[in-house]
Amino acid sequence: MEKKRQQQLTRWLRQQRACARPWTTLSTLLGLASALLIIAQAWLLATLMHHLISEQQPRAQWLSTLFLLLLCFAVRALLSWLREQAGYRAGEQIRRALRKQVLDRLQQSGPAWIQEKPVGSWASLLLEQTEEMQDYYARYLPQMTLAVLIPGLILLVIFPVNWAAGLILLATAPLIPLFMALVGMGAADANRRNFLALARLSGDFLDRLRGLDTLRLFHRGAAETRAIAAASEDFRQRTMEVLRLAFLSSAVLEFFASVSIAIVAVYFGFSYLGELHFGHYGTSITLFAGFLALILAPEFFQPLRDLGTFYHAKAQAVGAADALHTFLSSQPEVTSAEDKPEFSPDRPLQIDASGLMIMAPNGTLLAGPLDFSLSPGRRVALVGQSGAGKSSLINALLGFLPYQGSLRINGYELRDLPRRDWHQLLAWVGQNPHLPERTVRENVLNGQRVSAARLQEILALAGVDEFLSRLPLGLEHEMGDQAVGLSVGQAQRIAVARALLKPRQLLLLDEPGASLDARSEQHVMRALLAASQQQTTLLVTHQLNELAQWDEIWVMRDGQIIQQGSWQQLTSQPGPFATLLTHRQGDIA
Repeated sequence: MEKKRQQQLTRWLRQQRACARPWTTLSTLLGLASALLIIAQAWLLATLMHHLISEQQPRAQWLSTLFLLLLCFAVRALLSWLREQAGYRAGEQIRRALRKQVLDRLQQSGPAWIQEKPVGSWASLLLEQTEEMQDYYARYLPQMTLAVLIPGLILLVIFPVNWAAGLILLATAPLIPLFMALVGMGAADANRRNFLALARLSGDFLDRLRGLDTLRLFHRGAAETRAIAAASEDFRQRTMEVLRLAFLSSAVLEFFASVSIAIVAVYFGFSYLGELHFGHYGTSITLFAGFLALILAPEFFQPLRDLGTFYHAKAQAVGAADALHTFLSSQPEVTSAEDKPEFSPDRPLQIDASGLMIMAPNGTLLAGPLDFSLSPGRRVALVGQSGAGKSSLINALLGFLPYQGSLRINGYELRDLPRRDWHQLLAWVGQNPHLPERTVRENVLNGQRVSAARLQEILALAGVDEFLSRLPLGLEHEMGDQAVGLSVGQAQRIAVARALLKPRQLLLLDEPGASLDARSEQHVMRALLAASQQQTTLLVTHQLNELAQWDEIWVMRDGQIIQQGSWQQLTSQPGPFATLLTHRQGDIA
């Protein structure tokens, strides 16, 4: 990773601290208070040793000093515990804020963008990579301040007692952060590569797990097992590389700290032997001065050593921040709801497209140019071969894909409307039902309040009542993740019931019966056909059955609408629709 990129990520990480600044400040203050107690503790211990060894005072005269020393130990332990708690709270708040940013951006980007990456990579971004921020904010950032303040306080105490010992500490201190930075630059790059390997491994493993039946069917189990093993070995090697750098950093810090402390000890040893006669301001060197300097010398380097210990937390955070920062900053800016006028139409929806070019998130043209008009109350079936651009049009109408040209809702550009207000006006049923709530009732109601009679009417219309009695708890049946315990057809019927229950002016249907058996498809399509007569509806389908009941049929090919008309018009004249009807016999492949 380039140095400029590391600096950019470091600045970004520090900006995220704003939401937890009180906790990080408290952690720093508690660390500073603990350092003051360390100095007081060293002073008391040196005084106690001086009284016992040099002056040989009776016990009654040094008992108070011993009591204060023990009190310092107890208070330091309490402060250390409080500091750990404050640091944890700081990291917890920032992790929550980062996850909220990621989830908000995913919601803004929509499913069309999310599907470009494996689910495992998003899980890695939200879990592992965000979790790696904890120690950076809980320990490293407060320790950066303490690594400057605590050695400065110790030097203020040592210099008046012995300037030679203070100079030794002052001269050797810069060596530690210098070598720590040199090792840390390599550690950040290694962590970044490690996170990339973890994201790939997570995505590949989840994709293979989901497709396990297909892999077995085509006898690809052994080959995919070897691929997972190779990816795991690559991740293991990268992890060991990170650990090697972390151990190297610790070894460097310990070496220079030990050398410096040894020099201080040698200086005092020769001073006591009468070989060195400088450093104590022309007076005789005392046992108190030697004890104080030797006790504080390790404490002088301890904040720097702790910073080195936590430096791997910075390297991990920078490596994790690379993917987070890229994701949060690379998406097209979505205007906040506060910057957009409230949209609450006072008349039925009129949708008009002129020169509409539907783009992928990366800028690739998906469909267009499109020119059409969808009048209030019209029921339109959109047909065409796979890849013609039908689902892209649905995603554009949902507001999940960027576009060029014009796509107006009652005269307003769709891109200028608050997405929340727009989504309140429409209902959508796709190919794969998404049931995020815990129970069947919660998934159908989706936060709405309706009467029991209305709920039963909707359940009967969608065909949910047919299998509801077979569920152990009926409407209170817990489905779990991925609608476990329900067939695809049953889950789709619940999704249809949810759409039918929602007040709406536009109903978007993206092949709702594509994955269903004949009986489930019959229930779903019958319910949707009845619902389509109550509002404007756009149906994407590969099936030509019963299209005669729809007001209009649009035929798409290569991203463009090439034919429009009613069933009678399109079947009575030669053209793309008649060709599809003849060759596919009601089933467009």
